Amino acid sequence: MRPINHPINNSINQNKSLFSDPAVLPCCSVAEIATTSALVVAPHPDDETLGCGGAIALLRSLGCRVNIIVISDGIMSHPRSRKYPAPKLRSLREVETLAATATLGIEASAVDFLRLPDGAVPTSESPDFSAAVKMCRDRITALTPDTVFLPWRFDPHPDHRATWQIVHRALLEMQSSTPRLIEYPIWDWDETQRGDLPTSDRITAWRLDISNVVEVKQQAIAAYRSQTTNLIDDDPEGFRLTPEMLANFTRNWEVYIEKL
Repeated sequence: MRPINHPINNSINQNKSLFSDPAVLPCCSVAEIATTSALVVAPHPDDETLGCGGAIALLRSLGCRVNIIVISDGIMSHPRSRKYPAPKLRSLREVETLAATATLGIEASAVDFLRLPDGAVPTSESPDFSAAVKMCRDRITALTPDTVFLPWRFDPHPDHRATWQIVHRALLEMQSSTPRLIEYPIWDWDETQRGDLPTSDRITAWRLDISNVVEVKQQAIAAYRSQTTNLIDDDPEGFRLTPEMLANFTRNWEVYIEKL
């Protein structure tokens, strides 16, 4: 792989290059990220499959141990549903996660739900931040992954940015652990939410070829019926992934970002 280095300080042009025209990014195979153990951290139930489903399936096909940590409880996708009040919706979303990740080759025992509040995942300024960091730190310490997949630090969704902060702080506090950090975008694929990249850091962005497992990933995404169908039909403001948004996650490749 010959990665393209993106100095993000020219943010508008680089953002267009990274997300509006991702086909220009270099493409690599799973051999270039193959590892003994990996951890995928998802802000919400479904982010692990949308952002990293192909990588998960490919790594599992190589015998890599893959664990999942889901940060939030996901209950704000349909907050006004009477058919699915918060406890029932949380249970549904966790069942969907277990079905999706099983399709990708992960046993239920490798999936951990932290159940932090959807829409209010603690940031570094929040009083609950230290407790959230400890929860993650304890789990990462127990797993000792070689690679950690985490949300793109500048994702438009605040829960995604907060998740990155939690994981980043947890790893800093561990000190002895220096896994490879690979970030995955979710909401930057929606150009109405996409913002400029507000940093002078340098990154490398690349695509992972998932053509051999893209159908498996599509099946895993379909397990999230609460997010992709009209299963919950009594909340007029309920969330549903549009076909246009889903198209960004069912291509023959996934985009990943690393800090240089």
